[in-house]
Formats: sequence, C-alpha cells, structure tokens
Amino acid sequence: MEAVKRRSGPNPFNGVSPVANSLINIFFTIYSLCCILPLVLIVMVSLSNEQDILTMGYSFIPNRIDLTAYEFLLEDWRQILRSYGVTFFVTVVGTLISLIVMSLYAYPISRTDFPQRKFFTFFIFFTMLFNGGLVPWYLVYVQMLELRNNIWALILPLIVSAFFVLIIRTFFQQTIPSAVLESAKIDGAGELRIFFQIVMPLSLPVLATVALFSTLNYWNDWFLSLVFITDDKTLSIQYLMYKTLLNIQFMASNSNAVAAISAAGGVVSYPNETVRMAMAIVGIGPIVFAYPFFQKYFVKGLTVGAVKG
Repeated sequence: MEAVKRRSGPNPFNGVSPVANSLINIFFTIYSLCCILPLVLIVMVSLSNEQDILTMGYSFIPNRIDLTAYEFLLEDWRQILRSYGVTFFVTVVGTLISLIVMSLYAYPISRTDFPQRKFFTFFIFFTMLFNGGLVPWYLVYVQMLELRNNIWALILPLIVSAFFVLIIRTFFQQTIPSAVLESAKIDGAGELRIFFQIVMPLSLPVLATVALFSTLNYWNDWFLSLVFITDDKTLSIQYLMYKTLLNIQFMASNSNAVAAISAAGGVVSYPNETVRMAMAIVGIGPIVFAYPFFQKYFVKGLTVGAVKG
C-alpha cells in the first residue's frame, strides 16, 4: 500500500483549506449572480406594464404581467422570422467559413519549416495596425464585388480577424508537437491530411474559443446591414431591432408625427421602456444556447491527448 501511495504521489487538493474553498465558492457565486441578475431584470421589465415602469421604476417582480411589448413587436412577425432566418444563416455559415479560413492561414505560419512564415505573419499583423479606410472598404464590396443587398455582404467582411489568426497560430506552435507531424509525414500523410486529421482534432480548445467569438460577432452585427442592405428580405435581426428602436425614439420625441398619426386614425399608444427590454430578449435569446454547445467542446478539447503512453 505504501508503494502504491509513493507511486501515485500526493494529492494536490489536500493543501487547500476549507476556508479557501468557501471563499472561492462565495466569490464565484457572487460573480454568477452579477451576470445573471441583469438578464433576469430585463426579462421581468419586458413582462411589466408600461405605466407601472414609469411610476414605480424597474423591479424584479412585476406589479402586473403585461405582454404588450411583445405584442407590439410581433405585429410584424413575418419580418422578424425572416430576419431570424438571415441571421441564423449568416452566423452558422460565416462561423464555419471563418474558422476554416483562419485555421488554414494560421497553420503554415506556425510551421518553422515554412520559409515565408515571417512575411505572412507580418502581413496579417499589419492589418491590425492600419486599414484602408471606410470609403475604400465600402467601394470594394459594392463596386468591385457587387454585394449590395446580397447576404454574402454580411459574411465576407468578418471572415478573417488578424487577432484570432495570431491566437490560433500561437496555439499551433505551443501545443502541436512537431514530432507528431514528422511521424505523420514519415507514414506518408500529406499536408492536408495532417492538417485535417491531426492538427484540427488536437486544437479543439482554441477552435471552440474562436468559433464562439466569431458566432457572437456575426450574431450581434448590425453595422453591415446598415451599410450594405436596403432590402427588407435581407435584414438581420439586430438591425431590425435597431430600426424599430429608432422609430420608437422618433415617435417619442416628435409630437408632430404623433399628432399626424392620431389625425389619420392611427394608434398612438405604444410601449417605450418595456419594448426596449423585449427587443433585447428577442435579440439575445437564441444565441444563449450557443454557450452550452461550445462548452462541450471546451471540455472535450481539454481532454484530447491527455492520456500518454
């Protein structure tokens, strides 16, 4: 038994005191509440009555449950579903293409036997410091590529991020053993086979991290729709919510417009504070489910290669 204990070594968790464990648990509990409670407050306010919000302020417990804000948004439910479809397509396709392109760029510049790796590393790093400006950027996509009112205008500008390329390159350099690549070459594997069957499976942690941030970038983007899209069929959900918010702000600050609508027999009463929160829920709702999905790959990636013979 003593030989088994000496062979297994001391338990690294024996030195952690119960007080330290309790403090760590309390810290992360408070931190989690700070992250969750604002979201709960947004949900509760979106379900509150507009008049109650104006008189009593925000509350975690609504005085009256009122779905007027959601009814106001869902009056144009067809446009919302169409915009959701556009955003889902852009997010999924854009993230996959972005991950493949950035990994294909990062892999060669991570290899010490690639002669031009310093040049291409500086080439991608240079784009982090300088850019051509907004007008040339716009002309490239509109006049050269003719992507105005095209769904690819929402995908191509965000495919490559120099910062993510350098992160992936650093991970390849520090994590992928060169002996594994050399042994694969000896066995007759080509560069593409080495990349897709060896390098990519061993790089799940960094790929999952970059994929998560790319997903958030595509989902939360509204600027590309503002610049390139004028057709309602290609609007993203974030830009649709942005337009709705601008319309509400305009109606709230322009009494002449309200009077004109009222004279024409239109409906003037509309929620303001509650609809802002409802738009936040509509905008962030589906993307919340991306976190558990990527978390699974975080755990799986951390355990890949952990068992050594």
